[in-house]
Amino acid sequence: MTIFRFGYVAMSKHVKNSSPSQTMTYKNFIQHTNREAAVRKLELLANTNIENCIRLLKHNKAFDISLFRLSSKLIPLATHEELAGWNYIENTKEKLRQLGDFATENDMRIGFHPDHFVVLNSTKTDIVKSSVKNLKYHFDLLTAMNINPIHRCVLHVGGSYGNKPEALERFIENWGRVSKRIQQMIILENDDKTFHVEDVLFLCEKLSIPLVFDIHHHLANHEQSDWMVYWDRIVHTWKDSNVPIKIHLSSPKNEKQFRHHADYIEPELFLDFAKKVNGSVEQVDCMIEAKQKDDALFQLMRNLKENKDVDWINNGTIRLH
Repeated sequence: MTIFRFGYVAMSKHVKNSSPSQTMTYKNFIQHTNREAAVRKLELLANTNIENCIRLLKHNKAFDISLFRLSSKLIPLATHEELAGWNYIENTKEKLRQLGDFATENDMRIGFHPDHFVVLNSTKTDIVKSSVKNLKYHFDLLTAMNINPIHRCVLHVGGSYGNKPEALERFIENWGRVSKRIQQMIILENDDKTFHVEDVLFLCEKLSIPLVFDIHHHLANHEQSDWMVYWDRIVHTWKDSNVPIKIHLSSPKNEKQFRHHADYIEPELFLDFAKKVNGSVEQVDCMIEAKQKDDALFQLMRNLKENKDVDWINNGTIRLH
């Protein structure tokens, strides 16, 4: 039977004053008359963000949550062009290593999902270069944590720019300009407007990239409504990975705002998925993308406790009969 682990994204509704995304705008940065003092403040914010991440991982450990998405905003202004000479790792590496060590010692899967402006299939060379720079930032963070970067970074394909077939081919062309170590970090996700599962499978199978299946996005954007026709192919994209298959789990806010994430997860949505894939793979890691973060995870666990088909491995991991 398949094991299902659950996690959530970046921030907690239960741990107070634990934001991992405290920041400083560049406008505020340049208002400091002393640049070195401004950089030290950035490093102080970064270390506080990392410390808060460690607090969140300790919270997760207490509730047997072993899957967590880190905030991409851990180090403010790290990729800003005006701070190009700043070695942001040097004065944060100690805290980053503590974060990575805690995750490793407690068998926690951590990773990133860079912001929407990271677009590898852009028609503009400067945007592609900026995207690669941003991906290197994530690579450097994972390396400083002593976390194997392979398959730790979820990306969307990008935009269609009025011609989806050309946009897919441009992703392949630009992919060849990305270093091997950055390539190995990336896993691709189907999106809710443009690139559905069939499109993303085309890229994943051609370029040997694992596919992160987003159930909610599939409901909003699909060529074939029955996603099970793709499941074997999705599983196959993970055949060479050293981490389990990952999916994204969220519910539509309502019919009118179908693409928006709801506060919580409809248990029937998960159970329908779980019953269909049960036994097909050893493990599936389910990243909950809900507005209420860890509270949505806790609510889903309470709902699942009412189901007689669920066996509990611990408070954050189940299997079905």
